[in-house]
Amino acid sequence: MSTYGATPPAYPVRIEGELQAGLSRWLWLVKWLLAIPHFFLLFFLWVTLFVLTVVAFFAILFTGRYPRGIFDFNLGVLRWTWRVGFYTYSALGTDRYPPFTLDDVPDYPARLEVAYPERLSRGLVLVKWWLLAIPHYIVVGIFLGGTGYAATRVYPWFWGVAYQFGLIGFLVFIAAVALLFTTRYPAGLFDFVLGLDRWVARVAAYVLLMRDEYPPFRLDAGGTDPGSAFTEAASVEEPPAAETATSAAAPARRGWSGGRILLVVVGVIAGLFAFGLLTGGCALVVVDQTQRDSDGFLMSPTREFASPTYAIVSERAKIDKHGGERALDFFLGDVRIRSKSVKPVFVGIGPAAAVERYLGGVERDVVHDFGSHGHPRYSRRPGREPSARPESQTFWVAAARGSGEQTLRWNPEAGNWQAVLMSADASRGVVSEMSIGAKLESVLWIGIGMLVLGALLAAGSGLAITAGLRQRGG
Repeated sequence: MSTYGATPPAYPVRIEGELQAGLSRWLWLVKWLLAIPHFFLLFFLWVTLFVLTVVAFFAILFTGRYPRGIFDFNLGVLRWTWRVGFYTYSALGTDRYPPFTLDDVPDYPARLEVAYPERLSRGLVLVKWWLLAIPHYIVVGIFLGGTGYAATRVYPWFWGVAYQFGLIGFLVFIAAVALLFTTRYPAGLFDFVLGLDRWVARVAAYVLLMRDEYPPFRLDAGGTDPGSAFTEAASVEEPPAAETATSAAAPARRGWSGGRILLVVVGVIAGLFAFGLLTGGCALVVVDQTQRDSDGFLMSPTREFASPTYAIVSERAKIDKHGGERALDFFLGDVRIRSKSVKPVFVGIGPAAAVERYLGGVERDVVHDFGSHGHPRYSRRPGREPSARPESQTFWVAAARGSGEQTLRWNPEAGNWQAVLMSADASRGVVSEMSIGAKLESVLWIGIGMLVLGALLAAGSGLAITAGLRQRGG
Protein backbone atom coordinates (compact mmCIF):
# COMPACT_ATOMS: atom_id res chain seq x y z
CA MET A 1 0.00 0.00 0.00
CA SER A 2 1.25 3.42 -0.88
CA THR A 3 0.11 6.94 -0.17
CA TYR A 4 1.18 10.18 -1.75
CA GLY A 5 1.91 13.39 0.15
CA ALA A 6 0.01 14.58 3.17
CA THR A 7 -3.24 13.08 4.38
CA PRO A 8 -5.99 14.19 1.92
CA PRO A 9 -9.29 15.71 3.02
CA ALA A 10 -11.68 13.06 4.26
CA TYR A 11 -14.53 11.82 2.06
CA PRO A 12 -17.50 9.89 3.53
CA VAL A 13 -17.16 6.90 1.21
CA ARG A 14 -14.70 4.14 2.01
CA ILE A 15 -13.63 1.42 -0.40
CA GLU A 16 -10.82 -0.93 0.52
CA GLY A 17 -9.21 -4.08 -0.80
CA GLU A 18 -6.53 -6.34 0.61
CA LEU A 19 -4.34 -8.01 -2.00
CA GLN A 20 -4.30 -11.73 -1.29
CA ALA A 21 -0.93 -13.44 -1.22
CA GLY A 22 -0.39 -16.50 -3.38
CA LEU A 23 -3.02 -15.77 -6.04
CA SER A 24 -3.62 -18.58 -8.53
CA ARG A 25 -1.91 -17.98 -11.84
CA TRP A 26 -4.78 -19.46 -13.89
CA LEU A 27 -8.01 -19.00 -11.88
CA TRP A 28 -8.61 -15.53 -13.37
CA LEU A 29 -9.26 -17.21 -16.72
CA VAL A 30 -12.49 -18.78 -15.44
CA LYS A 31 -13.67 -16.31 -12.82
CA TRP A 32 -16.22 -14.91 -15.27
CA LEU A 33 -17.78 -18.38 -15.33
CA LEU A 34 -17.59 -18.92 -11.58
CA ALA A 35 -19.22 -15.56 -10.91
CA ILE A 36 -22.27 -16.17 -13.15
CA PRO A 37 -24.58 -16.82 -10.14
CA HIS A 38 -23.53 -13.41 -8.75
CA PHE A 39 -24.08 -11.70 -12.12
CA PHE A 40 -27.58 -13.18 -12.32
CA LEU A 41 -28.57 -12.03 -8.83
CA LEU A 42 -26.94 -8.62 -9.21
CA PHE A 43 -29.03 -7.95 -12.30
CA PHE A 44 -32.21 -8.11 -10.21
CA LEU A 45 -30.59 -6.29 -7.31
CA TRP A 46 -29.62 -3.39 -9.58
CA VAL A 47 -33.11 -3.20 -11.06
CA THR A 48 -34.35 -2.96 -7.49
CA LEU A 49 -31.72 -0.35 -6.63
CA PHE A 50 -32.78 1.84 -9.56
CA VAL A 51 -36.43 1.80 -8.52
CA LEU A 52 -35.61 2.47 -4.87
CA THR A 53 -33.31 5.33 -5.88
CA VAL A 54 -36.25 6.95 -7.69
CA VAL A 55 -38.28 6.59 -4.50
CA ALA A 56 -35.39 8.07 -2.50
CA PHE A 57 -35.19 10.97 -4.98
CA PHE A 58 -38.74 12.06 -4.17
CA ALA A 59 -38.25 11.41 -0.46
CA ILE A 60 -35.19 13.71 -0.44
CA LEU A 61 -36.98 16.29 -2.58
CA PHE A 62 -39.89 16.59 -0.15
CA THR A 63 -38.33 15.73 3.22
CA GLY A 64 -34.59 16.25 2.87
CA ARG A 65 -33.93 12.74 4.17
CA TYR A 66 -32.83 9.52 2.51
CA PRO A 67 -35.07 6.71 3.85
CA ARG A 68 -32.78 4.61 6.02
CA GLY A 69 -34.13 1.24 4.89
CA ILE A 70 -33.60 2.15 1.22
CA PHE A 71 -30.13 3.54 2.00
CA ASP A 72 -29.11 0.31 3.75
CA PHE A 73 -30.39 -1.82 0.87
CA ASN A 74 -28.65 0.25 -1.81
CA LEU A 75 -25.45 0.29 0.22
CA GLY A 76 -25.68 -3.50 0.44
CA VAL A 77 -25.96 -3.76 -3.33
CA LEU A 78 -22.86 -1.60 -3.72
CA ARG A 79 -20.99 -3.80 -1.22
CA TRP A 80 -22.03 -6.97 -3.03
CA THR A 81 -21.02 -5.46 -6.38
CA TRP A 82 -17.62 -4.39 -5.06
CA ARG A 83 -16.87 -7.81 -3.61
CA VAL A 84 -17.70 -9.46 -6.94
CA GLY A 85 -15.70 -6.80 -8.79
CA PHE A 86 -12.68 -7.28 -6.51
CA TYR A 87 -12.88 -11.05 -7.10
CA THR A 88 -13.28 -10.66 -10.85
CA TYR A 89 -12.11 -8.06 -13.31
CA SER A 90 -12.05 -4.72 -11.57
CA ALA A 91 -9.14 -5.84 -9.38
CA LEU A 92 -8.51 -9.63 -9.39
CA GLY A 93 -7.35 -9.04 -5.83
CA THR A 94 -8.52 -12.30 -4.25
CA ASP A 95 -9.36 -15.90 -5.08
CA ARG A 96 -11.79 -16.15 -2.18
CA TYR A 97 -15.31 -16.56 -3.55
CA PRO A 98 -17.59 -13.61 -2.67
CA PRO A 99 -20.38 -14.24 -0.14
CA PHE A 100 -24.03 -13.86 -1.18
CA THR A 101 -25.06 -11.08 1.19
CA LEU A 102 -25.82 -7.36 1.37
CA ASP A 103 -24.24 -7.12 4.82
CA ASP A 104 -20.72 -5.97 5.51
CA VAL A 105 -18.36 -8.96 5.81
CA PRO A 106 -15.45 -7.75 7.99
CA ASP A 107 -13.16 -10.68 7.18
CA TYR A 108 -13.59 -10.47 3.40
CA PRO A 109 -10.66 -8.71 1.69
CA ALA A 110 -12.92 -6.19 -0.10
CA ARG A 111 -15.10 -3.76 1.89
CA LEU A 112 -17.18 -0.70 1.14
CA GLU A 113 -18.97 1.76 3.40
CA VAL A 114 -20.93 4.96 2.84
CA ALA A 115 -21.74 7.17 5.82
CA TYR A 116 -25.49 7.67 6.23
CA PRO A 117 -26.41 11.36 5.84
CA GLU A 118 -28.81 12.75 8.44
CA ARG A 119 -29.90 15.50 6.02
CA LEU A 120 -29.54 16.04 2.27
CA SER A 121 -30.09 19.11 0.12
CA ARG A 122 -33.58 19.14 -1.40
CA GLY A 123 -32.43 21.36 -4.28
CA LEU A 124 -29.16 19.62 -5.01
CA VAL A 125 -30.92 16.31 -5.62
CA LEU A 126 -32.40 17.79 -8.81
CA VAL A 127 -29.06 18.38 -10.52
CA LYS A 128 -26.22 16.47 -8.90
CA TRP A 129 -26.89 13.09 -10.53
CA TRP A 130 -26.75 14.45 -14.09
CA LEU A 131 -25.54 18.06 -14.48
CA LEU A 132 -22.99 18.33 -11.68
CA ALA A 133 -21.63 14.85 -12.28
CA ILE A 134 -20.83 15.42 -15.99
CA PRO A 135 -17.09 16.10 -15.40
CA HIS A 136 -16.82 12.88 -13.40
CA TYR A 137 -18.79 10.97 -16.03
CA ILE A 138 -16.15 11.95 -18.57
CA VAL A 139 -13.25 10.91 -16.33
CA VAL A 140 -14.84 7.67 -15.18
CA GLY A 141 -15.82 6.91 -18.76
CA ILE A 142 -12.11 6.70 -19.51
CA PHE A 143 -11.59 4.40 -16.53
CA LEU A 144 -14.42 2.07 -17.56
CA GLY A 145 -14.16 2.43 -21.31
CA GLY A 146 -15.84 4.91 -23.66
CA THR A 147 -16.50 8.48 -22.60
CA GLY A 148 -19.65 8.50 -24.72
CA TYR A 149 -21.19 5.92 -22.40
CA ALA A 150 -19.76 7.26 -19.17
CA ALA A 151 -23.06 8.16 -17.55
CA THR A 152 -24.67 4.81 -18.32
CA ARG A 153 -21.61 2.94 -17.11
CA VAL A 154 -21.18 4.85 -13.84
CA TYR A 155 -24.80 5.07 -12.80
CA PRO A 156 -25.47 1.30 -12.83
CA TRP A 157 -21.96 0.96 -11.31
CA PHE A 158 -21.40 -2.45 -12.81
CA TRP A 159 -17.71 -1.69 -12.72
CA GLY A 160 -15.98 -5.01 -12.31
CA VAL A 161 -19.13 -7.11 -12.70
CA ALA A 162 -18.46 -7.40 -16.41
CA TYR A 163 -15.06 -6.97 -18.01
CA GLN A 164 -14.48 -3.34 -18.93
CA PHE A 165 -12.30 -2.38 -21.87
CA GLY A 166 -11.26 0.93 -20.33
CA LEU A 167 -8.23 1.88 -18.30
CA ILE A 168 -9.21 -0.33 -15.33
CA GLY A 169 -9.77 -3.34 -17.56
CA PHE A 170 -6.49 -2.78 -19.37
CA LEU A 171 -4.48 -2.52 -16.14
CA VAL A 172 -6.19 -5.56 -14.61
CA PHE A 173 -5.38 -7.51 -17.78
CA ILE A 174 -1.71 -6.57 -17.39
CA ALA A 175 -1.87 -7.80 -13.78
CA ALA A 176 -3.49 -11.05 -14.96
CA VAL A 177 -0.68 -11.63 -17.47
CA ALA A 178 1.86 -10.97 -14.72
CA LEU A 179 0.10 -13.54 -12.53
CA LEU A 180 0.12 -16.06 -15.34
CA PHE A 181 3.85 -15.85 -15.94
CA THR A 182 5.29 -14.79 -12.58
CA THR A 183 2.59 -15.73 -9.99
CA ARG A 184 2.99 -12.19 -8.64
CA TYR A 185 0.59 -9.25 -8.74
CA PRO A 186 2.66 -6.03 -9.03
CA ALA A 187 1.96 -4.11 -5.82
CA GLY A 188 2.22 -0.68 -7.41
CA LEU A 189 -0.23 -1.69 -10.13
CA PHE A 190 -2.69 -2.99 -7.53
CA ASP A 191 -2.54 0.30 -5.61
CA PHE A 192 -3.21 2.26 -8.79
CA VAL A 193 -6.16 0.04 -9.81
CA LEU A 194 -7.68 0.41 -6.33
CA GLY A 195 -7.36 4.18 -6.67
CA LEU A 196 -9.32 4.09 -9.92
CA ASP A 197 -11.98 1.83 -8.39
CA ARG A 198 -12.19 4.16 -5.41
CA TRP A 199 -12.82 7.12 -7.73
CA VAL A 200 -15.65 5.24 -9.44
CA ALA A 201 -17.16 4.23 -6.09
CA ARG A 202 -17.28 7.80 -4.84
CA VAL A 203 -18.94 9.00 -8.04
CA ALA A 204 -21.42 6.12 -7.86
CA ALA A 205 -22.44 7.01 -4.30
CA TYR A 206 -22.83 10.66 -5.34
CA VAL A 207 -25.02 10.03 -8.41
CA LEU A 208 -27.06 7.48 -6.47
CA LEU A 209 -27.97 10.43 -4.19
CA MET A 210 -26.33 8.89 -1.12
CA ARG A 211 -24.11 11.90 -0.37
CA ASP A 212 -24.10 15.64 -1.12
CA GLU A 213 -20.31 16.11 -0.87
CA TYR A 214 -18.85 16.48 -4.36
CA PRO A 215 -16.40 13.67 -5.16
CA PRO A 216 -12.81 14.91 -5.21
CA PHE A 217 -10.78 14.86 -8.42
CA ARG A 218 -8.13 12.87 -6.67
CA LEU A 219 -6.57 9.44 -7.06
CA ASP A 220 -6.28 7.99 -3.55
CA ALA A 221 -4.25 4.95 -4.42
CA GLY A 222 -3.68 1.94 -2.20
CA GLY A 223 -5.63 -0.90 -0.71
CA THR A 224 -6.45 1.05 2.45
CA ASP A 225 -8.50 4.16 1.72
CA PRO A 226 -6.28 7.14 2.66
CA GLY A 227 -9.00 9.69 1.93
CA SER A 228 -11.91 8.22 3.87
CA ALA A 229 -13.81 9.88 6.68
CA PHE A 230 -14.13 6.48 8.37
CA THR A 231 -12.15 4.73 10.98
CA GLU A 232 -12.14 0.95 11.08
CA ALA A 233 -14.71 1.00 13.85
CA ALA A 234 -17.05 3.66 12.54
CA SER A 235 -19.27 3.37 9.50
CA VAL A 236 -21.97 6.00 10.10
CA GLU A 237 -22.00 9.62 11.11
CA GLU A 238 -22.41 10.55 14.73
CA PRO A 239 -26.04 11.50 15.40
CA PRO A 240 -26.83 14.99 16.67
CA ALA A 241 -26.55 15.45 20.42
CA ALA A 242 -30.33 15.79 20.77
CA GLU A 243 -30.74 12.30 19.33
CA THR A 244 -28.13 10.59 21.49
CA ALA A 245 -30.57 9.25 24.09
CA THR A 246 -32.96 7.93 21.46
CA SER A 247 -30.14 6.36 19.48
CA ALA A 248 -28.75 4.66 22.55
CA ALA A 249 -32.10 3.03 23.23
CA ALA A 250 -32.65 1.95 19.63
CA PRO A 251 -32.31 -1.78 18.92
CA ALA A 252 -29.54 -3.13 16.75
CA ARG A 253 -30.19 -3.11 13.04
CA ARG A 254 -30.93 -6.58 11.75
CA GLY A 255 -28.90 -8.19 8.97
CA TRP A 256 -30.00 -8.78 5.40
CA SER A 257 -31.36 -12.30 5.35
CA GLY A 258 -32.27 -14.01 2.08
CA GLY A 259 -35.95 -13.59 2.93
CA ARG A 260 -35.64 -9.81 3.40
CA ILE A 261 -33.72 -9.40 0.15
CA LEU A 262 -36.27 -11.54 -1.70
CA LEU A 263 -39.15 -9.48 -0.31
CA VAL A 264 -37.62 -6.23 -1.51
CA VAL A 265 -36.64 -7.53 -4.96
CA VAL A 266 -39.96 -9.29 -5.59
CA GLY A 267 -41.81 -6.24 -4.26
CA VAL A 268 -39.99 -3.90 -6.64
CA ILE A 269 -40.49 -6.18 -9.65
CA ALA A 270 -44.17 -6.51 -8.76
CA GLY A 271 -44.31 -2.73 -8.46
CA LEU A 272 -42.93 -2.36 -11.98
CA PHE A 273 -45.60 -4.72 -13.29
CA ALA A 274 -48.21 -2.82 -11.31
CA PHE A 275 -47.03 0.46 -12.81
CA GLY A 276 -47.31 -1.02 -16.30
CA LEU A 277 -50.80 -2.37 -15.60
CA LEU A 278 -52.01 0.91 -14.11
CA THR A 279 -50.55 2.94 -16.97
CA GLY A 280 -51.98 0.62 -19.60
CA GLY A 281 -55.35 0.47 -17.86
CA CYS A 282 -55.59 4.25 -17.66
CA ALA A 283 -54.64 4.54 -21.33
CA LEU A 284 -57.32 2.04 -22.40
CA VAL A 285 -60.02 3.74 -20.35
CA VAL A 286 -59.08 7.17 -21.71
CA VAL A 287 -59.02 5.87 -25.29
CA ASP A 288 -62.39 4.19 -24.86
CA GLN A 289 -63.99 7.29 -23.42
CA THR A 290 -62.47 9.93 -25.71
CA GLN A 291 -61.48 8.41 -29.07
CA ARG A 292 -64.67 6.76 -30.31
CA ASP A 293 -66.52 8.27 -33.27
CA SER A 294 -70.26 9.01 -33.33
CA ASP A 295 -71.02 5.38 -34.18
CA GLY A 296 -68.90 3.99 -31.34
CA PHE A 297 -65.93 2.83 -33.45
CA LEU A 298 -62.28 3.26 -32.49
CA MET A 299 -60.68 4.39 -35.76
CA SER A 300 -57.06 4.58 -36.84
CA PRO A 301 -55.60 7.85 -38.21
CA THR A 302 -56.40 8.49 -41.86
CA ARG A 303 -53.53 7.65 -44.23
CA GLU A 304 -53.14 7.98 -47.98
CA PHE A 305 -52.75 4.71 -49.87
CA ALA A 306 -51.46 5.17 -53.41
CA SER A 307 -49.98 2.84 -56.03
CA PRO A 308 -49.29 3.03 -59.77
CA THR A 309 -50.23 -0.66 -60.04
CA TYR A 310 -53.68 -2.22 -60.36
CA ALA A 311 -54.30 -2.99 -56.68
CA ILE A 312 -53.17 -2.47 -53.10
CA VAL A 313 -53.50 -5.61 -50.98
CA SER A 314 -53.10 -6.08 -47.23
CA GLU A 315 -51.12 -8.94 -45.73
CA ARG A 316 -53.08 -11.95 -44.58
CA ALA A 317 -54.99 -11.58 -41.33
CA LYS A 318 -55.75 -14.78 -39.49
CA ILE A 319 -58.72 -14.73 -37.13
CA ASP A 320 -59.30 -17.60 -34.69
CA LYS A 321 -62.42 -18.16 -32.64
CA HIS A 322 -60.76 -19.53 -29.52
CA GLY A 323 -63.65 -18.47 -27.32
CA GLY A 324 -66.42 -18.88 -29.89
CA GLU A 325 -68.39 -16.29 -31.80
CA ARG A 326 -69.42 -14.41 -28.65
CA ALA A 327 -65.82 -14.00 -27.57
CA LEU A 328 -64.88 -12.71 -31.03
CA ASP A 329 -67.72 -10.20 -30.95
CA PHE A 330 -66.74 -9.10 -27.43
CA PHE A 331 -63.05 -8.59 -28.13
CA LEU A 332 -63.22 -7.29 -31.70
CA GLY A 333 -66.80 -6.50 -32.72
CA ASP A 334 -67.66 -5.07 -36.13
CA VAL A 335 -64.85 -3.80 -38.36
CA ARG A 336 -65.18 -0.62 -40.40
CA ILE A 337 -63.01 0.62 -43.29
CA ARG A 338 -63.48 4.17 -44.55
CA SER A 339 -62.28 5.31 -47.97
CA LYS A 340 -62.28 8.81 -49.46
CA SER A 341 -61.22 9.30 -53.07
CA VAL A 342 -61.81 11.48 -56.13
CA LYS A 343 -61.81 8.57 -58.58
CA PRO A 344 -64.30 5.71 -58.02
CA VAL A 345 -62.59 2.91 -56.09
CA PHE A 346 -63.48 -0.56 -54.88
CA VAL A 347 -62.76 -1.70 -51.31
CA GLY A 348 -63.35 -5.33 -50.42
CA ILE A 349 -62.54 -8.03 -47.90
CA GLY A 350 -62.33 -11.63 -49.01
CA PRO A 351 -60.80 -15.01 -48.17
CA ALA A 352 -57.05 -14.89 -48.73
CA ALA A 353 -57.11 -17.94 -51.03
CA ALA A 354 -59.79 -16.41 -53.26
CA VAL A 355 -57.98 -13.04 -53.38
CA GLU A 356 -54.82 -14.87 -54.41
CA ARG A 357 -56.65 -16.65 -57.24
CA TYR A 358 -58.04 -13.35 -58.51
CA LEU A 359 -54.90 -11.20 -58.14
CA GLY A 360 -52.13 -13.82 -58.12
CA GLY A 361 -50.90 -12.89 -61.60
CA VAL A 362 -51.80 -9.18 -61.38
CA GLU A 363 -49.31 -6.35 -60.83
CA ARG A 364 -50.01 -5.10 -57.30
CA ASP A 365 -48.50 -3.61 -54.14
CA VAL A 366 -48.72 -5.51 -50.84
CA VAL A 367 -48.66 -3.44 -47.63
CA HIS A 368 -46.01 -5.03 -45.41
CA ASP A 369 -45.68 -2.40 -42.65
CA PHE A 370 -45.98 1.28 -41.76
CA GLY A 371 -43.15 3.80 -41.45
CA SER A 372 -42.27 5.94 -38.45
CA HIS A 373 -44.88 8.53 -39.48
CA GLY A 374 -47.57 5.93 -40.15
CA HIS A 375 -47.22 5.95 -43.92
CA PRO A 376 -47.68 2.54 -45.59
CA ARG A 377 -44.75 0.70 -47.10
CA TYR A 378 -45.27 -1.65 -50.02
CA SER A 379 -43.76 -4.72 -51.55
CA ARG A 380 -44.22 -4.78 -55.36
CA ARG A 381 -45.54 -7.91 -57.11
CA PRO A 382 -45.09 -7.85 -60.92
CA GLY A 383 -47.79 -9.16 -63.27
CA ARG A 384 -50.44 -8.33 -65.84
CA GLU A 385 -53.72 -6.42 -65.67
CA PRO A 386 -56.80 -7.96 -63.98
CA SER A 387 -59.01 -10.25 -66.03
CA ALA A 388 -62.21 -8.70 -64.65
CA ARG A 389 -63.49 -5.87 -62.55
CA PRO A 390 -63.41 -6.48 -58.78
CA GLU A 391 -67.16 -6.07 -58.30
CA SER A 392 -67.79 -9.01 -60.64
CA GLN A 393 -66.16 -11.39 -58.17
CA THR A 394 -68.49 -13.31 -55.86
CA PHE A 395 -66.12 -14.17 -53.00
CA TRP A 396 -66.22 -10.78 -51.23
CA VAL A 397 -67.70 -10.95 -47.72
CA ALA A 398 -67.91 -7.15 -47.51
CA ALA A 399 -67.37 -4.48 -50.16
CA ALA A 400 -67.95 -0.81 -51.01
CA ARG A 401 -67.68 0.99 -54.35
CA GLY A 402 -67.72 4.61 -55.51
CA SER A 403 -66.04 8.01 -55.24
CA GLY A 404 -66.09 10.39 -52.30
CA GLU A 405 -66.47 8.83 -48.85
CA GLN A 406 -67.33 5.13 -48.80
CA THR A 407 -67.76 2.90 -45.75
CA LEU A 408 -67.29 -0.86 -45.55
CA ARG A 409 -68.60 -2.68 -42.49
CA TRP A 410 -67.82 -6.31 -41.73
CA ASN A 411 -68.66 -8.72 -38.93
CA PRO A 412 -65.41 -10.77 -38.59
CA GLU A 413 -65.42 -14.53 -38.94
CA ALA A 414 -62.74 -17.14 -38.36
CA GLY A 415 -60.38 -17.65 -41.29
CA ASN A 416 -57.60 -16.01 -43.32
CA TRP A 417 -58.60 -12.68 -44.83
CA GLN A 418 -57.20 -9.93 -47.03
CA ALA A 419 -58.39 -6.40 -47.79
CA VAL A 420 -58.14 -5.07 -51.34
CA LEU A 421 -58.19 -1.52 -52.76
CA MET A 422 -58.59 -1.12 -56.54
CA SER A 423 -59.95 1.32 -59.07
CA ALA A 424 -63.59 0.49 -59.65
CA ASP A 425 -62.92 -0.11 -63.37
CA ALA A 426 -59.78 -2.21 -62.63
CA SER A 427 -57.54 0.37 -64.35
CA ARG A 428 -53.96 1.10 -63.42
CA GLY A 429 -53.33 3.60 -60.59
CA VAL A 430 -55.25 3.74 -57.33
CA VAL A 431 -55.33 6.49 -54.69
CA SER A 432 -57.49 6.77 -51.57
CA GLU A 433 -57.39 8.15 -48.03
CA MET A 434 -58.28 5.31 -45.70
CA SER A 435 -58.78 4.47 -42.04
CA ILE A 436 -59.77 1.29 -40.27
CA GLY A 437 -61.42 0.70 -36.93
CA ALA A 438 -63.49 -1.67 -34.86
CA LYS A 439 -66.06 -1.62 -32.10
CA LEU A 440 -63.63 -3.15 -29.58
CA GLU A 441 -66.26 -3.11 -26.86
CA SER A 442 -63.87 -5.04 -24.61
CA VAL A 443 -61.42 -2.13 -24.33
CA LEU A 444 -63.18 -0.51 -21.37
CA TRP A 445 -63.51 -3.76 -19.42
CA ILE A 446 -59.93 -4.78 -20.14
CA GLY A 447 -58.77 -1.34 -18.95
CA ILE A 448 -60.82 -1.60 -15.74
CA GLY A 449 -59.48 -5.11 -15.16
CA MET A 450 -55.90 -3.89 -15.59
CA LEU A 451 -56.53 -1.05 -13.15
CA VAL A 452 -57.94 -3.40 -10.51
CA LEU A 453 -55.14 -5.94 -10.96
CA GLY A 454 -52.53 -3.16 -10.98
CA ALA A 455 -53.93 -1.68 -7.76
CA LEU A 456 -53.86 -5.07 -6.01
CA LEU A 457 -50.34 -5.74 -7.26
CA ALA A 458 -49.21 -2.26 -6.17
CA ALA A 459 -50.64 -2.86 -2.69
CA GLY A 460 -48.84 -6.19 -2.44
CA SER A 461 -45.67 -4.59 -3.74
CA GLY A 462 -45.81 -1.86 -1.11
CA LEU A 463 -46.35 -4.38 1.68
CA ALA A 464 -43.48 -6.58 0.49
CA ILE A 465 -41.03 -3.67 0.15
CA THR A 466 -42.04 -2.22 3.53
CA ALA A 467 -41.66 -5.59 5.23
CA GLY A 468 -38.25 -6.12 3.64
CA LEU A 469 -36.87 -2.65 4.42
CA ARG A 470 -38.36 -2.27 7.90
CA GLN A 471 -35.88 -2.45 10.73
CA ARG A 472 -36.51 -4.48 13.88
CA GLY A 473 -38.94 -2.66 16.17
CA GLY A 474 -38.27 -1.64 19.72
